[in-house]
Amino acid sequence: MDAIVPILVLTLIVATFGSLLVYVSSILGPKKHATHAKYMPYECGLPGQESSKTNVSVRYYLTAILFIVFDIEILFMYPWALTYREFVEAGHGAYIFWVMFVFIALFVFGLVWEVRSKALEWD
Repeated sequence: MDAIVPILVLTLIVATFGSLLVYVSSILGPKKHATHAKYMPYECGLPGQESSKTNVSVRYYLTAILFIVFDIEILFMYPWALTYREFVEAGHGAYIFWVMFVFIALFVFGLVWEVRSKALEWD
């Protein structure tokens, strides 16, 4: 319980400071008087020809999410690799090894699924 008090105090300080900054900037900052011309797209004096809705392929987002998932896997493996020797010396080496084996096996299964479902092909 003693360790949570500094975290709560810090969270309160950060929230208060952030709210204070937003409030002060809204009062002291310049007032924006937007006109219709400000919201028009600028294209060398020509009226815009594209709509505001652009069609982005879902595969783009799928690729981004898959990259993040596999990138986070590497982030979890790095500290494990750095501390593995300490776990071996403490007598927990086999347990930690098998836990990481299951973790990697899940991601290898995900990689196999990704390749078989052709998730990265941009036909």
